[in-house]
Parts: sequence; C-alpha cells; structure tokens
Amino acid sequence: MAAQRRRLVKEFNPYVTCYICKGYLIKPTTVTECLHTFCKSCIVQHFEESNDCPKCGNQVHETNPLEMLRLDNTLEEIIFKLVPGLREREEQKETEFWKRKHPEESGEDGYPNNKRLKDDEEEHDENKDYHRSDPQIAICLDCLRNNGQSGDNVVKGLMKKFIRCSTRITVGTIKKFLSLKLKLPSTYELDVLCNGEIMGKDHTMEFIYMTRWRLGGENSYPMVLQYRPRIDFG
Repeated sequence: MAAQRRRLVKEFNPYVTCYICKGYLIKPTTVTECLHTFCKSCIVQHFEESNDCPKCGNQVHETNPLEMLRLDNTLEEIIFKLVPGLREREEQKETEFWKRKHPEESGEDGYPNNKRLKDDEEEHDENKDYHRSDPQIAICLDCLRNNGQSGDNVVKGLMKKFIRCSTRITVGTIKKFLSLKLKLPSTYELDVLCNGEIMGKDHTMEFIYMTRWRLGGENSYPMVLQYRPRIDFG
C-alpha cells in the first residue's frame, strides 16, 4: 500500500485565505448570494463603501448587503486545525485589543465582562439552530406554464412545492434554489411572480408578502409564488 503524501498548509491557501486582506480567514463570513467567503471585518468594512461582492463584482443587495452575510463556524474550525497557533494568536490579539480600548471594564483574563458573559451564553447554546431565529414564512412554489412556449419541457413542477424559509430570503436565492432542485443549466433564466407580477431579484419574502400578497387582497396562507422560464420580449 502506497504511503499517503503529506500535504503542506500552503497547498490549501486558496481555500482558507481572504481575497481582501490576503491573510488567513478570521471569523469566515460568506456572502449568501454568490457564496464567496471573507474575513468578517474585511467584508463588513467593504460593504460600507459598496454593495458589490469584492471578488466577483455581483451586486449583493440593492440597499443592505449586510443582511446577506452568514458566519461559517465550520470553516473557522478547519482553518484553526490547519494552521498551528493561529487560534492562540487571534485570541491574544483580541485580549490586547480589549485591554487597550476598555481597560477599566476588562476582567482578569483581559476580556470585557459583558463579552465574557456573551461567550458563556453562546457556548451554552452551541447546538442551537441560529438560522431559525429569523422570522419564518411558508411559501408555495408553483410552476407556471407558458402554453407550450419554449422552456416548458425543461421547467417542471417541484415534487415538494411547499417550503419554509427566512423572511429575509430574496427572490435571487429562491431562483438558485429552484435551479438546483430542477437541475437547470447555469445559463437558464427563471422569472418568479406574485399575483402575476414579476418580482425583482433583491425583493425579500417579507417585502413581497407585505406589498404584493397581503395588499393584493390575498388572505390565504401560505404565500404562493409562481415560476416560469424567462420570456424574451425582444
């Protein structure tokens, strides 16, 4: 049996380094629209000046791109295991930061008392599903036929068309979900409609419910969204 080749940490650098600062990912944070990951502090600072992803250039959100960020705790643990001493160095930096900023509020370990309490709470709730803390909404995703037009043979109805998701989810994310479930080509375009009106990709489920579904005189639950192949009017 051939011996397994040992790999160097630098071989994994493309997957564990930040595109912005070029260092190892610290508190890895993923943009849900394009799935690119950056240091939390790097991407938050970037979004103060721009609404576009710094790596691919795609617009993340028209008004509030911070809503589209999610921490990746699993990747953080992988990086700490790959890079010896990184966790300890980062904890030391954080301790020194709090000592400089709030020396009068720091405890014996250097951390502010309120942060230590917060960490204790997070450790106690480490198995909690944090995504479910977002307000949830039930949605029915219904396939809308185009009376035999091109694309009807590609876009099918979902086997399970009822889903439950965060009210912060955008139409763009729903389109990606549909493309994955229906196994559509990456170049294939879908329209998502509510009450016959095409919804913009940055519309959240909460916005659609409040401005299209409820105000449209619909009182039934769940909210119904329809999808179809994109129609080219050109």
